[in-house]
Amino acid sequence: MRVFVTGATGFVGSAVAQDLIAAGHQVLGLTRSETGARLLEAAGAEVHQGSLEDTDSLARGAAAADGVIHTAFNHDFSRFVENCAEDRRAIEAMGAALEGTTKPLLVTSGTLMLTEGGRLATEDDLMPANPSHPRQSEAAASALAARGIKASIVRLPPSVHGRGDHGFVPLLINLAREKGVAAYIGDGSNRWSAVHRFDAAPVYRLALERGEGGARYHAIDEGAVPFKDIAAAIGAGLGVPVVSLPPQEAADHFGWFIRFAGADSPTSSAWTREVLGWSPKQPGLLEDMRDAGYFR
Repeated sequence: MRVFVTGATGFVGSAVAQDLIAAGHQVLGLTRSETGARLLEAAGAEVHQGSLEDTDSLARGAAAADGVIHTAFNHDFSRFVENCAEDRRAIEAMGAALEGTTKPLLVTSGTLMLTEGGRLATEDDLMPANPSHPRQSEAAASALAARGIKASIVRLPPSVHGRGDHGFVPLLINLAREKGVAAYIGDGSNRWSAVHRFDAAPVYRLALERGEGGARYHAIDEGAVPFKDIAAAIGAGLGVPVVSLPPQEAADHFGWFIRFAGADSPTSSAWTREVLGWSPKQPGLLEDMRDAGYFR
């Protein structure tokens, strides 16, 4: 298959592109820069010049491919609402280009906040409508599926880890450096899920090759890593104390990230493993934090 991949030079998208090429697929990678173009060419991918803001370029890329994998997202949290709206427009443009075909479109979402109260989240759970969490990727994909477009969702955990990670765990490490302590809230028993980026990548490929339209897949290796254990790994890596904070003090420590630091979101991937034949092989989060250069 010739697969149009957005975010193809990013942390997750580059792993997806690499996995697709290794499996014999052709990759048409979206980039807006000459640097990105050189990276794609070096990886063995074709270059498609464009951006998330340019919906015409997205539609052309989708139309030129046999399937689409959308991993790109602007993670500038200072304009999160605007980025979510941009993401929805991008999904709608690519979906419209596939209308009337059986070409698959895989859209990226997340598992954080999928359920409340520590209930185990599964692929059967629908993303709740929550004004305080305005990401619209799942709603956009579901609307496309209702129109007969073969749109599905791949959900990623709060930690997609590996060498070069610049997500939530590095944010916590930088916060611990700044504050001089690695913190957790209360007893720290709230849980995050995690996956190595090289394990997440095959989920996209397998869903593209074997999946059904309208499905939700969980790229989850470890479904319930206690936040206290993440804090302890950060403390060990930085050589700083590990402390429990009551909620009122935790808000000062974590700032805007308090909602995520306190989230209890255990997640299952049992159905995804069964239907796709997916079996993660890479190191777990705590091992990766120790060995993959997180504290350099």
